[in-house]
Amino acid sequence: MGLYDRYLGLRLRSSDADLPGTVAVIVTERDLLEAGAYETLEACFEWAFEFGAERVVVYVSVLDTEVVDTIRRELDDVDAPRELAVRGPEDDEQADAPIQVGIGLGGKHEFASAVRGLAEEVDAGELAPEDIDEAAIEGELVFPVQPDLVVKTGAERLSDFMIWQSVYSELYFTDVNWRDFRRRDYLRALRDYQNRQRRFGR
Repeated sequence: MGLYDRYLGLRLRSSDADLPGTVAVIVTERDLLEAGAYETLEACFEWAFEFGAERVVVYVSVLDTEVVDTIRRELDDVDAPRELAVRGPEDDEQADAPIQVGIGLGGKHEFASAVRGLAEEVDAGELAPEDIDEAAIEGELVFPVQPDLVVKTGAERLSDFMIWQSVYSELYFTDVNWRDFRRRDYLRALRDYQNRQRRFGR
């Protein structure tokens, strides 16, 4: 660990500002084809929990759904510091683990599936329309978490990422590509987060 990394770590720990409890990271299938990509993922998990995160969400944007199974197999070999739950495009079981990974599970599809599930409950007489609120919708989502901080490497766009859950998230974009993402880049994201005043839509 370099001197600058230690300096950033000390600044973060000495600050009175909160650190994010839930951190989300957006990567692409192309990012995961780079050498060392999964080692960076393992390191990112460690950094997140070291600096106070209780939950980490990774969204893998894919153009070719054929790669989903390949990425799943690679994730089986990842040395994760906490329990890891992986969900793909066809999964509807809710993820409940300290580390949650979505592979090609778009936010629009996830939200539409949640609404469809509630509509089926109404049709079956199990739920009254007036009882549908934010909690009911969140109860149907595959990823029922609200990231405090979303980190996107490489480009300033979110793709189709957790459109419901991230509405009040703080977004951090860095020009650094995933293959070059280092501890100091993650700590810079945390430092930026600490310097913001969260408004939660207000």
